[in-house]
Amino acid sequence: MSALFLLVIISLLVACFFLVAFIWSVKRGQYEDEYTPSVRMLFDDNKSKNDNNQ
Repeated sequence: MSALFLLVIISLLVACFFLVAFIWSVKRGQYEDEYTPSVRMLFDDNKSKNDNNQ
């Protein structure tokens, strides 16, 4: 029975760690751009000045 309590406490600590990590990443702006990654491959690359002269 004591092993069960130990596992519950450890799982709650791990869950709290992931919750804090998620909140930290949201506050840092990790999930702000939802549109661009899905269509990035559709955008043309910017051509440099050397490409226009050829």
